[in-house]
Amino acid sequence: MRVGVLGTGGVGQTLAAKFASLGHDVMMGTRDVQAARARAEAGWGATVLSEWLAKNPEVKLGTFAEAASHGEIVVNATAGMASLDALKLAGAENLDGKVLIDVSNPLDFSQGFPPALSVCNTDSLAEQIQRAFPGAKVVKTLNTVNMDLMVGPSLVAGGDHHVFVSGNNEGAKAEVTKILKDWFGWRDVIDLGDITSARGTEMLLALWLRLSMVMQTPMATIKVVR
Repeated sequence: MRVGVLGTGGVGQTLAAKFASLGHDVMMGTRDVQAARARAEAGWGATVLSEWLAKNPEVKLGTFAEAASHGEIVVNATAGMASLDALKLAGAENLDGKVLIDVSNPLDFSQGFPPALSVCNTDSLAEQIQRAFPGAKVVKTLNTVNMDLMVGPSLVAGGDHHVFVSGNNEGAKAEVTKILKDWFGWRDVIDLGDITSARGTEMLLALWLRLSMVMQTPMATIKVVR
């Protein structure tokens, strides 16, 4: 399958590498390809992109629009505050009719750490994305766990914990659930309902960040006890 991953930070790199390791045709997207290749620094959890690409030569690098056009499915792994702008650059015509897996969070670091949420309670970033791109089939997932757990849930508690999906399109959620289980190894995926339920998982980040700080590990996660 052709996969477009928007974003070249730690989350984008982790997801792109996982998709590629499974034999999929992956293109990562960035705002400025030349500038991204020349960048000498990397964000939290990421490798300097030129070095990462050298270690993952099977992964292509293009603009947001090129990556979105390339993908049969598209993953939004951009920083939440920049996601809408990145998706506008990707182009509605390149997203229409496709499953758009949104793993971003609306984290606002303008007042320092821990960050606030730029949108919450009565709206969510996932809803904003769905409204801005009505032709895309937006599915919110994986935003409640560390990037390593996204593709390796067994790293904690043998995988005995939970991940969630939210979205308006039942077929898209079923497809994403299959990806989570068959490709990434998640055993328990909970469908929370339509895209408005993403408010809950995005607001969960306030708790997740505090847990990570207190436990001194980003590998904190959630298990739902029924």
